[in-house]
Amino acid sequence: MFGRIQRPHWLQFRKPHRFLALCFAAIATVYTLSFIYTTRSASAAYPAAELRGVWLTNVDSEILFSSKGTRDALDRLARLNFNTIYPTVWQNGYTLFPSQVTQSEYGVTVDPATSEGGRDMLAELVDGGHARGMTVIPWFEFGFMAPEDSELVRQHPDWLTNHYDGSFVQLKGDGTFRAVWLNPFNPEVQQFILDMVLETVKTYDVDGIQFDDHFSLPIDFGYDRLSIRRFEDSLHGVKLSDAQRAHQWTRWRANELTAFMQRLHDEVKAIHPDCIISLSPNPFLFALTSHLQNWFTWQELGLVDEVVLQVYRDDLQRFVSELDRPEIRLARARVPISIGILSGLKNRSTPINVVRAQVQAVRDRGFSGVSFFFYESLWRWARRESYFDRERALYQLFARPLSRPVIPTS
Repeated sequence: MFGRIQRPHWLQFRKPHRFLALCFAAIATVYTLSFIYTTRSASAAYPAAELRGVWLTNVDSEILFSSKGTRDALDRLARLNFNTIYPTVWQNGYTLFPSQVTQSEYGVTVDPATSEGGRDMLAELVDGGHARGMTVIPWFEFGFMAPEDSELVRQHPDWLTNHYDGSFVQLKGDGTFRAVWLNPFNPEVQQFILDMVLETVKTYDVDGIQFDDHFSLPIDFGYDRLSIRRFEDSLHGVKLSDAQRAHQWTRWRANELTAFMQRLHDEVKAIHPDCIISLSPNPFLFALTSHLQNWFTWQELGLVDEVVLQVYRDDLQRFVSELDRPEIRLARARVPISIGILSGLKNRSTPINVVRAQVQAVRDRGFSGVSFFFYESLWRWARRESYFDRERALYQLFARPLSRPVIPTS
């Protein structure tokens, strides 16, 4: 389907060493500056407000496929005093709400698995979540990623970018999911993503929108003709050494992602000034050097209203070390930061005592709260714990109802 592309000579550098060196230098500067801030004092057993969130998926979970499943899930979360849900709405090349944008672009309106009988899953979640006092923030889970065999890719192969070796596919998960990447530097791709987000904000009474680590691009991708031409045009004929040009190329891609984030922020806020723009990235060093996602700069520029940092570690010491990083201390001075905790995956549940210890570590450091990935693994698949053991432990963690922290968004 996709032809191979001959790369310019300066792109023969496989890894942008100078860029990575500058990244490490910047992070070292963050370490130095962070000491002007002190870690917030340990909070009491219960803070005054706390984000208690959970991601709702359509993979390894049935709750989004029927109205009853959705209601039952919301009832259970309300009983356990959760106050925020992040339901997936852009996954596997489908929206999980009726979308005129996707219908216009590639002839598919909605994921058929969640729309049986004409139901609107997102409308049910917004109404049901609000009725139970919850904040509802749709999660555009796939970002710039798509399945190789999706209708989106069949209709728009020109929207894809490729690896430096000319290939398009990246194997994900257990190696069976064949992902491709939409080109974030293609104006048509940017408009498509933006139109989907704005359609959601205009159509539904959502409290915000969320992107995660897929709102990025693997550092080894972006080697398509359009992106290379745009980059070379940006140099205005300046002659650089191959090493300088390779470094500039990597920085240009990261900056282009930042520029699009600025545009998305501005257009969302123009329609809905109080819309929470939420981001759930990986830890900064990995996000920047592996996926060109400079979220630390994004929060410095005021482009995100909350960060839910994915700290998916089963070892408490490693978990805590991520919480105590200096760039996190600096970011907390500007934006509310909550911590994403891995409650488990199918056939790999996180023991509830580990979950409990991680929640306590987050509270001890005064973070804004926690969100769990993902709903089903909160109580299923544990080998030595019953469903009721895990639910009881969650109730003990969240025994007192609390509101999520107020986020200044305008």
